[in-house]
Amino acid sequence: MTARLLVVMGSGETSPTMVKTHRDVIAKLPPRPRCVLLDTPFGFQENADDIAARAQAYFASSVRVTVDVASLRSADEATVLERERFVSDVRGADFVFAGPGSPTYALEQWSAVGLGRVLREKMATGGAIVFSSAAALTLGTRSVPVYEIYKAGIRPRWLEGLDVLGATGLSAAVVPHFNNAEGGNHDTRYCYLGERRLSTMERELPPGCFVLGIDEHTCLTLDLETASATVGGIGTVVVRASGRTEALPTGTTLQIAEIAELAIGLSRRRPGSPGSPGSTADPEPVPDGSDTTTSSTASPSPSTGWATQDGPLAGNADASPLSKAISGYQARFDAAMESGDVPSAVAAALDLEDELAAWSNDTLQSDQTDRGRSVLRSMLVVLGRLAEKGSRPVATLVKPYVDLLVGLRDGARSDSRFEQADAIREGLAAAGVQLRDSPEGTAWSVTEAD
Repeated sequence: MTARLLVVMGSGETSPTMVKTHRDVIAKLPPRPRCVLLDTPFGFQENADDIAARAQAYFASSVRVTVDVASLRSADEATVLERERFVSDVRGADFVFAGPGSPTYALEQWSAVGLGRVLREKMATGGAIVFSSAAALTLGTRSVPVYEIYKAGIRPRWLEGLDVLGATGLSAAVVPHFNNAEGGNHDTRYCYLGERRLSTMERELPPGCFVLGIDEHTCLTLDLETASATVGGIGTVVVRASGRTEALPTGTTLQIAEIAELAIGLSRRRPGSPGSPGSTADPEPVPDGSDTTTSSTASPSPSTGWATQDGPLAGNADASPLSKAISGYQARFDAAMESGDVPSAVAAALDLEDELAAWSNDTLQSDQTDRGRSVLRSMLVVLGRLAEKGSRPVATLVKPYVDLLVGLRDGARSDSRFEQADAIREGLAAAGVQLRDSPEGTAWSVTEAD
């Protein structure tokens, strides 16, 4: 039997940070696996073709696998044959991938063709499902209408999810972009919900359902063959229940059942108490929460070594991997220019160009790559100015200084300070400047070195 994997990514599904995860998943599948990309989440966008093509290029160049598009951009507009072809493509694939777009739109289209049932069957028969970002939001028993809440201002509420996660035995609402910090002066953690809204929604979850948070550029791989769960990427996976959280850092491996046990323990634990996941303490009321990034300090749990908190989980204020890389190359370039190390400055610019090329097929829709190109262009301007100065004739560059010294020499000669005048002539000659005295004055020329 082929592997049975459900991989949930917080973001970065087509970025360099997730290449290893994709390759690890492909390695567990049969040789020459059939791989498909679901275009539904972004199917309503005018640039849908471009997004799909970039994702295909990413898998071809970085993961070294061919990915076909299983297309269902509108269930209402698709013919019966097109709908059935989509379902057949998914059912027959070894690797099913979906990522950016709108979770609400994807849910509406996928529910119309019973995709949740098809994916749960795949978890039983074999294959890999890799969902990230918007698509990841659809995997749980509940989903979040992110854009409608964050951009349109509808009342925070849950939607019915596909409950593919239920095939693993977990009853949860998946929340990617869990540590998002784009808001700056306002709380955009928890996929742009913030603490206040998530706290309100959390109280509306059905009994036994918890929040499974996935940080950006982080993934949770659920292996049904071994009943194990592994955290990969650069952040944490967070189990949250009743406003209390337990963070599993990258590299953590545990049984899937332990995740459910953590959620049960958190829902029963009194705020501030050290209770274990199996604690039977009476549950406390859920705090109202607020739009603040302040939280209690995380400390290692004696029994697990994971970071445990009561109350909101502090947002990760670090920038995204690409943004941090851009800043790093900028710092290298600036330091090299400050020290006059032009080759190192050029190397920093070339490395930044390589970095942007590595991210060129990412379906991330933000201004980060634009910022990177802007930084690179600024580096080129600085190097161009340096080249412009270096390409000017030496005589033009040194003229103000030579004219000053010639004037001082003329003054010394007028005052009969011939020894000082000769010293100036000899010093200039040693520097490659030859003086020629005549009744009309002193002329000079530069002998440039080979």
